Amino acid sequence: MIYVHIFLAFFLPGILGYGGGPASIPLIEKEVVDRYEWQSVNEFSETLAIGNALPGPIATKMAGLIGYQQGGWLGAAVGLFATIAPSLILMLFLLNILMKYKESPQVKRLSAVVRPVIAVMLGVMTYQFLDNSAKGSGIWHTFFLFIISLLLLEKWKVHPAYVITGALVYGGLFLQ
Repeated sequence: MIYVHIFLAFFLPGILGYGGGPASIPLIEKEVVDRYEWQSVNEFSETLAIGNALPGPIATKMAGLIGYQQGGWLGAAVGLFATIAPSLILMLFLLNILMKYKESPQVKRLSAVVRPVIAVMLGVMTYQFLDNSAKGSGIWHTFFLFIISLLLLEKWKVHPAYVITGALVYGGLFLQ
């Protein structure tokens, strides 16, 4: 029964917490502290602080930790799944609708408008990354990594994971 409670404690805030993790934190607190009494307010605030200190979405980190505390590894898995399940269900539902109407003129127009916007957003993000890298690491290191990465990815078709790992190693050795 604990796994059902873990699932409900994180699934319901995921559905009702419009706005992502920060919006669902009070709802998670209501479930964890008030409803199931798994943690005190003080313990919950410590869990929140730990979650904020780590990278990634806050709700999933909290679901994993609290789920683990209550039900071990299976509890952590149930908590994580319950946190992502509302988004997963909605995405599958919307994908089903999109596939049903993919030949519709409205959907084709929407796709035609969205693609360039996404391309511009990715371009702006790339520029910001390059600018931050040049300011933080220097223009020559940034230029070197950019050219080497471009050649490895486009000319020699090296898997991106290896390129990222190589860049991390380069940064660890030369950019301390």
